[in-house]
Amino acid sequence: MKHAAAVLLLLLAACSGTPPPPDWKLDAVNLIEQFQERWLEGDGKTAALALDKVRADISGSGRLDLLARAELAACATHAAALDFSSCPGYDRLADAAAANEVAYARLLAGDWSGLDPKRLPEHYASLVTAQDDAAANHAAQEIKEPLPRLIAAALLFRAGRAAPATLAAAVDTASERAWRRPLLAWLSVELKRAQTAGDSAAAALLRRRIDLVGGATSP
Repeated sequence: MKHAAAVLLLLLAACSGTPPPPDWKLDAVNLIEQFQERWLEGDGKTAALALDKVRADISGSGRLDLLARAELAACATHAAALDFSSCPGYDRLADAAAANEVAYARLLAGDWSGLDPKRLPEHYASLVTAQDDAAANHAAQEIKEPLPRLIAAALLFRAGRAAPATLAAAVDTASERAWRRPLLAWLSVELKRAQTAGDSAAAALLRRRIDLVGGATSP
């Protein structure tokens, strides 16, 4: 599974070096991916266990910077489901975070002014350098990996900049992966839009989809 794997490998595994990275670093990458997948699927209990194991493994190294990276990856995953709650795990470690993580935290917080795109995961470079909303939406929709695509869409949505096509792409992305948690969040956004527009047929269909994803009805 890729999700944000390319970023995580760079952050945690340092696979390009020799000798090979120790097992705990590779385990941390795998566990963060497991956390992401389970949380997005709606299995909060298994996700929490995976994240706790990541924290324990990294804590054994005494690497505050790597722990900050792991906490930030977890908060970014929450953002994909429009959960913009605070990130206390990272906040406690922010003073030990590397420059790239500080930049990523600013991206997630919506503080893009003067942000150096070279400090960010490559998925988001075109997003933050876009000259207008149309270009930003295009950049978000063109992100190849599903999780970063959802995160980019979520950041535009929070800023009030997301175009209808970006919202639709977010729904399709979450649906394709059967990621229940973000799918419910994005379907709810679409439902509110349909209700505001007075489109009762679209609203009824969206309610049926929400009920299905939420387990209220059978297929």
